[in-house]
Amino acid sequence: MLDDIVFLDDATRPAPPTLEGVTDEQKAPGQHLRMIHDHLRENMEVLRRLVERAAAGTVTPAQVAEETGDLTMIANYRRFGNLCGQYCQFVHMHHSIEDQAIFPALSQKGEAFRKIAERLAAEHVVVHELLVRLVGALGELARNSTPESFATARELFDALERVLLSHLGYEEDAIGDALGYFKIGS
Repeated sequence: MLDDIVFLDDATRPAPPTLEGVTDEQKAPGQHLRMIHDHLRENMEVLRRLVERAAAGTVTPAQVAEETGDLTMIANYRRFGNLCGQYCQFVHMHHSIEDQAIFPALSQKGEAFRKIAERLAAEHVVVHELLVRLVGALGELARNSTPESFATARELFDALERVLLSHLGYEEDAIGDALGYFKIGS
């Protein structure tokens, strides 16, 4: 299921250059980025707990419905008729803005930032592929709830969680202060 995905080694990520004299005002765009990412993290944590409880057989369908009712991805599932719905659109839009506007602007600020932008864009490709595959696996699980379909969905969720959470943290650390310092996206 994951053998054909090229996972990037976190140890090969370019280190961000030090920016001297970053003001609180310049840190604000990076803090906003972290707030957006925190929303994604919260959704992933709720889903992680539900996956663990489902694996242990300690959650009922009614509990799943109740506990996920306020999650953006689930609310949009109901609204748009598929599990990805607007949540996937949100992640896609967020990454598209970065890929098409933020990263090119950042790349112009020097070789170190160009390498960081290229790496972040490459990580977006992996996140996208995992999202697409997870949505497919969850659809299969809903149609055919077997130990195999559950194992596939869980494997994909685990991979997405690992990759996405690592990506979000690296992105915040690598470009958070640079956004305000260079007035990118403002």
